[in-house]
Amino acid sequence: MTGNVPDSLLRLTGELEKLPGIGPRSAERIAFHILKAEKEDALRLADAVRDVKENVRHCRICYNLTEADPCPICADPRRDQSQIVVVEQPKDLIQLEATGMVRGVYHVLLGHIAPLDGIEPGDLTIDALVKRVRAGGVQEVILATNPTLEGEGTALHIKSVLTQQGIKISRLARGLPSGSQIEYASKAILRDAIEGRTEF
Repeated sequence: MTGNVPDSLLRLTGELEKLPGIGPRSAERIAFHILKAEKEDALRLADAVRDVKENVRHCRICYNLTEADPCPICADPRRDQSQIVVVEQPKDLIQLEATGMVRGVYHVLLGHIAPLDGIEPGDLTIDALVKRVRAGGVQEVILATNPTLEGEGTALHIKSVLTQQGIKISRLARGLPSGSQIEYASKAILRDAIEGRTEF
């Protein structure tokens, strides 16, 4: 933006530009949209951002995003606690949950192993997963990491640390194309992958 632009509008545009996928032109359009919106609508957006930052945290059991701790899935007595589905990110959990096929509980790694990016096993929630399994009652761990090089490497590492625990370790079936991301897969593909999972 050039010319005599109010400082607050410049600040808003600058903050919007920091969002993923938002360039200077998009940030300018969004800023002017907010400026033109009814005051109540704009403040609702501001309140929603504040609420997310103040109220959303990670579940102490599975590390999913939640406002209640433990999260509703971990606290649900109808869920099969003997089956843990391991995913990389909360958005992967959301996609798998939308299929209605998962009857167990989840464990969110909060990423994948990527040594070139400086992400080692200790940077993820793998130790917490191992503790859950060692606590007893778990019969199967389903590795639902993304079918990428990093996701496969992460799955192999988890398999190696859980091998001695005497549980079944399975992997989602290859209904997921190699190199894809779970968050972009359709419900039908995810359903097939869950139903056709194989021992890992």
